[in-house]
Amino acid sequence: MNETERQHHIVEALKKHPFSTVKDLMAVVDASAATIRRDILKLHAAGAVRKVFGGIASIDGLSSRNRLSARPFDERLATAVDEKKAIAAEAEKLCRDGDSVIISGGSTCHLLAQRLTTRSLKIYTNSMPVSTVLSEKGLCQLVVAGGELHRESGILYSQLPDALPFYASRCFIGTQGIGPDGAMESHPMLIQSIQRLIKMSDELVLLADSRKFSIRARHIAVPLSRIATLITDDRISESDVRMMENEGVSVVTTSVMTSFTP
Repeated sequence: MNETERQHHIVEALKKHPFSTVKDLMAVVDASAATIRRDILKLHAAGAVRKVFGGIASIDGLSSRNRLSARPFDERLATAVDEKKAIAAEAEKLCRDGDSVIISGGSTCHLLAQRLTTRSLKIYTNSMPVSTVLSEKGLCQLVVAGGELHRESGILYSQLPDALPFYASRCFIGTQGIGPDGAMESHPMLIQSIQRLIKMSDELVLLADSRKFSIRARHIAVPLSRIATLITDDRISESDVRMMENEGVSVVTTSVMTSFTP
């Protein structure tokens, strides 16, 4: 496959997935990471795509908002792994033994749960993957939401309020995308689930790697002004930091080069 053919396939791939990592594109065009990165630079210079950390995004941001849907949980676990591990390590520092905390669904929250397995905490979650980790390996007191399973996200959700009252000092959530209007998700059920968790906590902590600022989803889950703290990687742009801080969000950045235990 020559350069022109590769770049054509890359642009076509973005019509199905408005954000793609270098690893994603290697499978699409069967080329090396170095070759893909050169193609990305040329496409970005030509205005055909937007170069973002870890890959590329559709240049058509508005239509991307209407097209984008959440990736399967297993696929998200394999994306930006080092960044998410570093973010989870920083989030763990906010948890003191004896605290009551809420952990929502998402790959970064799942990595946080893995770090909390040996901690003396009371943890509430609506996530099947998180509850599985904590039930099999954890020492915490675990409370799990009831309801039907939304398989794509691994979230348990019920139209009825939870029977067990629970109140936490902090609620940790992930997000599909971040923009000026807030943290976003593609499925209305996820919005309702997140808003329910927010009401059960004093402080909302958003765990999101810097790629999320290039992604737009269909629905606003929570406005920026409701978020107390954002924990992200140090590749976040200065303009995105200012956007968050202007809404009163405390931005904590962590280096992906920082050493952390798995």
